[in-house]
Amino acid sequence: MKLLPFNDYDLKTPKIFEALNEASRSLAELKGFASSIPNQHILINAITINEAKDSSAIENIVTTHDSIYKVLTESGFKEPAAKEVVDYRSAIWRGYELIQEKGFISTNVLVELQKMIEHNKAGIRKNPGTRLVNSKTGEVIYAPPQNEKEIRDLLKNLEDYINDKEDDIDPLIKMALIHYQFETIHPFYDGNGRTGRILNVLYLVLNNLLDSPILYLSNYINKNKDTYYKLFTEFRENDNYEDWIIYILNGIEETAKNTIELIKQIQNEMKTYQEEFMTKLPKIYSNELLDALFYEVYTKITYIEEKCGVTRQTAATYLNNLVDAGLLEFEKVGRESIYKNTRLINLLSKF
Repeated sequence: MKLLPFNDYDLKTPKIFEALNEASRSLAELKGFASSIPNQHILINAITINEAKDSSAIENIVTTHDSIYKVLTESGFKEPAAKEVVDYRSAIWRGYELIQEKGFISTNVLVELQKMIEHNKAGIRKNPGTRLVNSKTGEVIYAPPQNEKEIRDLLKNLEDYINDKEDDIDPLIKMALIHYQFETIHPFYDGNGRTGRILNVLYLVLNNLLDSPILYLSNYINKNKDTYYKLFTEFRENDNYEDWIIYILNGIEETAKNTIELIKQIQNEMKTYQEEFMTKLPKIYSNELLDALFYEVYTKITYIEEKCGVTRQTAATYLNNLVDAGLLEFEKVGRESIYKNTRLINLLSKF
């Protein structure tokens, strides 16, 4: 395997620069637009759930938004696929916390994220035999490095490249190369794809291209999966780095625009919801209660107690009034009473 920084590649071709300009413009617009939102946690929670679902779907872990939200209530609702998606979202948050705390991305950070995703302590591959196989034909597509020392040396080289801010390569181009290199190293027995996709957004935050983890390529990759694997193979076998970089840059541009549209729709939904809330239930309306209903797409009595500083009885009264007014839907999950913001669920399911 080649070591980064791939000095023999021309990373400033006209085609790459054209795609880079569009991607940079869209990403900057997203960063600015997101920063204008008063409660960014509402936005981040919504987007990270969609990302966790889409990224897991690439690995054939398929579930529904409704099942994910039921798992999030910690009510004992059990669906393995939904639990995996929820754990993936937790890994995103943990990664964000770590880079905020440390100011760099290390191999140890990636190991910790993979551990959260896969629930094992296997860490870096130690035993040979890992092969990437076509699930339909059984054909071996690729054999990644097998020796643990080689894997660790490659990861150290990748770590140095990730955290080097002195070179003159645009961070978006570097992100495309980092993603390729990480997936080529394939350092873990399982969870490489999802860990690599979290690495993408952490790298954008690390380089101040985003303030929070709100841009993910999983939906774009899902829609263009054949192209993704085709270009990944062409890069590895034929040094076709240009088309790979352009593919990733196009993904950043498209995803940034889609995320802006999602933010606008969440804002519009909150405004419509607020107007209806104030009209139907003016006596219980508050900004804190409105935010609590959009912080996650479900809520429970205890959440309203905590977020609004009211008694359990008052919180229950608020929620039941909202159900009667058609602003929430009630559902019993095990012993838990959950209240769903179905309007937000329906909105998110479209993206």
